Amino acid sequence: MHSYYEFKPINVGRWLIWSLFALLLGGVPWLFSSSFSITILSQMGIAIIACLSYNILLGQGGMLSFGHAVYTGLGAYVAIHALNSITDGSLPIPVSAVPLVGGVAGMGFAVLFGYVTTRKAGTTFAMITLGLGELVFSMSLMIPEFFGGEGGVSGNRVTGTPFMGITYGPPIQVYYLTAVYTFLAVAAMFAFTRTPLGRMLNAVRDNPERVEFVGYNTQRIRYTAFVIAGFFAGISGGLGALNFEIVTAEVVGAARSGAYLLFTFLGGATFFFGPIIGAVLMVLAFVLFSELTKAWLLYLGLIFLFMVMYAPGGIASLIMMNLRLAMFGFLRRLWACYLALGLTALVVLVGAGAMIEMVYHLQLNATLGFELKFLGATLNAKGLNSWFGSAFVMLTGLGLFEVCRRQFVLDWGEIQENIEKEIKRREAL
Repeated sequence: MHSYYEFKPINVGRWLIWSLFALLLGGVPWLFSSSFSITILSQMGIAIIACLSYNILLGQGGMLSFGHAVYTGLGAYVAIHALNSITDGSLPIPVSAVPLVGGVAGMGFAVLFGYVTTRKAGTTFAMITLGLGELVFSMSLMIPEFFGGEGGVSGNRVTGTPFMGITYGPPIQVYYLTAVYTFLAVAAMFAFTRTPLGRMLNAVRDNPERVEFVGYNTQRIRYTAFVIAGFFAGISGGLGALNFEIVTAEVVGAARSGAYLLFTFLGGATFFFGPIIGAVLMVLAFVLFSELTKAWLLYLGLIFLFMVMYAPGGIASLIMMNLRLAMFGFLRRLWACYLALGLTALVVLVGAGAMIEMVYHLQLNATLGFELKFLGATLNAKGLNSWFGSAFVMLTGLGLFEVCRRQFVLDWGEIQENIEKEIKRREAL
């Protein structure tokens, strides 16, 4: 007679990842300690919550929303009004609870609007969210009593009685408040993906007809997920209100909703950590990259185009595919191909970037002369040599990139075949 002892061991890997995430949130201000860096880090935490809340709709539920900024923005408006009420003494709550007020507001508006939007799915759902977003944005200019008109609503986070010396005046204190909310929100949203409701939401995304056949109400599942996403979106908006101390109509605009969609997709909507990557990239693009060049939106659009064409799973999918190669010991065979692809792509970008910068210089800065600096080189936007040289560099890079790409495709296919053989061999054992 055999006895079997079953137990559920501690998931060491998961505990390690979450511990590293907490250490990263707590320790990164020691590496980047300037006020500007701390503000950027706070914005990254806010963006992480917003993109992950959006991914509950897009990645987990397959609901393409064009109006997610409605819930982050309205949460921010209610939060800034709550902050002003704390300043007036009419709302007896600590400043650290203001993001929760934004979360409750976002959830409340999601309860209201979601009842209408989630009654349909697919393209109809997307169009309804787009119309609703435009409606809220137009209302932000029509109701100045709540939205503050074009000037927005401002507040002062340094209010109330300090707790243990915490006044939220220094940016570092705001960052650590954001870090705590970020960690708790990310953990809660990850836990949601492991619940029966989260699993059923995935089923609604993949096969709604079968979900209806086994007796579940797909509209109710989508609606519940929509409300949960609205809650976390509102928390993000509340943190944004505390960080900037002003909320304007831009926070409910279509551009903000589009940014959530674009960067969640770039990060990888099919993986939980994908939107985190996308959120970090979003802040870097809007805060840093936009200062480097006036053509940053064009570059961003081109990156999005190539990601859709060649890596529709986002950056997270590329990471996971290469982790799979590493698990089977094949990653080292591709390092030369990756290096060649990266260098040739860089050559293409240098040539194309030079031409783009010359076009923008002619359109926007022609009064300053026709010469401009690009990567340390002096270009003449009216000179034939500059245009010919840039085109030659780009076309040369394209030719070399195509040669490297074809070799990479051959090596990739061979490695995938070897991996499949190895999997079958292990299964046979």
